[in-house]
Amino acid sequence: MKLLMVGDVVGGPGRTCLARVVTRMKTDREADFVVVNAENAAGGKGITEAIADEIFAAGVDAITLGDHTWDQRGVENYLDREERIVRPANFAPGCPGRGMTVLQSEAGPVAVLNLVGRVFMPPADCPFRAADELLAGVAKAARIVVVDFHAEATSEKIVLGRYLDGRASVFAGTHTHVQTSDETVLPKGTAYITDLGMTGPKDSAIGRDLATVTARFLNGMPIKFAVAERDVVLEGIVADIDDNNGRARSIRRIRVA
Repeated sequence: MKLLMVGDVVGGPGRTCLARVVTRMKTDREADFVVVNAENAAGGKGITEAIADEIFAAGVDAITLGDHTWDQRGVENYLDREERIVRPANFAPGCPGRGMTVLQSEAGPVAVLNLVGRVFMPPADCPFRAADELLAGVAKAARIVVVDFHAEATSEKIVLGRYLDGRASVFAGTHTHVQTSDETVLPKGTAYITDLGMTGPKDSAIGRDLATVTARFLNGMPIKFAVAERDVVLEGIVADIDDNNGRARSIRRIRVA
């Protein structure tokens, strides 16, 4: 199976680029299953039901989230209903939605797990223990396992990725909006990258208008960060996964305009 995993989608420009690229890649059989982090899809903060439906209509199979999960009012009920979208599994117990889901594909069931980091991030439960608990019985449900670790610190991503080597088919970091160049297949068969990058305007400060962000740095005053619009690209990876054992054969970093 060819898995396309896409970095943080930012605002309308990111969604437009996502739809164009995913539609083409699926039509050309360059991607069989698509997982997208869309926690910045609604104006740069959070997601709504309408925007999630727009993303699914473009051919995306699963959506992951992160620390901006609750930024849009009313999303809680949608997360309870929609099995194709996951929020971090190590949020506090009792939160709406689910941290892992199992979806059907032509290659068989695919488990998608979302976790959030604790270093330089808002408080959350332990991602290592949350992963242990959820992955303990996942082999009975799915051979292919995809993990999105939404975290700030590269060290935390590297350590958790190695910790889950052999238990995940793909482990990808998100959140920083800056694509790393360390894609590799780990010794036990997990395709790994520290950060997928961003799907949005590159002429920006991680997707936001440079003028407003610069003003904030210069004077420290509160200001609304508008989503930038120029030089929009999709960043992520394509991993080739063995359908029979769930191990990655290869991983390729992509940046597509």
